[in-house]
Amino acid sequence: MVEINLTNAEFFAYHGYYPEEQLLGGRFLVDITVSFVPQNILGDDELANTVNYEQLYVIACEEMKHTRKLIETVAQSIFDEIKIRFPYLKHIKVSVKKMSPPLKGKVDHSGVTIDNY
Repeated sequence: MVEINLTNAEFFAYHGYYPEEQLLGGRFLVDITVSFVPQNILGDDELANTVNYEQLYVIACEEMKHTRKLIETVAQSIFDEIKIRFPYLKHIKVSVKKMSPPLKGKVDHSGVTIDNY
């Protein structure tokens, strides 16, 4: 089994339940972990024999452009697109963190994870 990770990919986006959040925007971090059983020899040193993490980043980037009220919806859309493009994956895990959420106290981030265990 091979595991590919993309950690703390940072985006500025306009997700949020409140209209001000969708107007002002904020910082978000995305983590993606995928696993698969290689069908070819990884020692061949060919990108075609693995999952290109650049493609995972592009998927996250495209989905982050669509304003949504809930980060759960954002994470699910990233998850779904990965599943469509890489149907052979055995495990997909997507986490979205909203940095400095608008709460009455100081909070580093809120977050959600979608995982197909």
